Amino acid sequence: MPTADRGQLFPGKKFISTVLEALDAKTAMSGDMTRRYLQRAAMAGIIIGVFYLINYTVIAAFVEVDPGLRPIGRLVGALAFGWALVFIYYSKSELLTSNMMIVSIGAYYHRTGWGQAVRLLGLCFFGNFLGGLLIALLGSVSTVVSGGVLAEVLGSVAHKLEYVSSGPMGWTDLLVRAILCNFMINMAMLLVYNGLIKEDVTKALVMMASVFVFAFGGLEHSVANTVLFTVTALRDGIDLGLALGNVAIALVGNFIGGGFLIGLYYAYVNDDSDYKQSRV
Repeated sequence: MPTADRGQLFPGKKFISTVLEALDAKTAMSGDMTRRYLQRAAMAGIIIGVFYLINYTVIAAFVEVDPGLRPIGRLVGALAFGWALVFIYYSKSELLTSNMMIVSIGAYYHRTGWGQAVRLLGLCFFGNFLGGLLIALLGSVSTVVSGGVLAEVLGSVAHKLEYVSSGPMGWTDLLVRAILCNFMINMAMLLVYNGLIKEDVTKALVMMASVFVFAFGGLEHSVANTVLFTVTALRDGIDLGLALGNVAIALVGNFIGGGFLIGLYYAYVNDDSDYKQSRV
């Protein structure tokens, strides 16, 4: 029987090595240059905030023309929001949800410990929040979030908070939506990192498609929700307990979707230690 081609057995080796290199850089920066790491994370929060508001602005524009056009507005708005991940990737900003996958792979291969991984994720989330807070502050002293846009934002926030207030069934629904959300985000990053896609245009389309699925499908992204809730809190007030509950469940779901279903899954699939032992 011919010897199996290792390249076919483990097609994600390039992906794993790229992720581990990225983790080394992130770990070093979050340790020796914490302030700069927070700045990179804050920029991701700013980008998420701007593009998420554009999503609602597009929806409001279609509704203003004809309320019956709202489904089309949601589709176009989701497509516009899809650019957020492209901007984050090419500006080398730090987004919590994609880092969930990266630290999980690093922990599996003992490139980082779980304690250090949690610290990196905590810093990233704090930076993302700071960026979102800046957008919220700007929105509170301007008309960017007003009229039809504010109505769309408040409607979306009410729907998201209802997941928490409706009890266990709502919590489960929210958790599943958060799992699927970060599964899609990190599947896109896997395709970008695995070395098979060379063209920047294709990489951008992959990232746009993943965000479109989560935005149009009503999936739940912990950072996007945090930014949206912060904008709403400063503009119109919010039930803090329900908002924190939503973010907490979304964080767990996002980690399952990105950290487990992508990160640990592909780390294990591409671990050839058992294969090496069987060949000895």
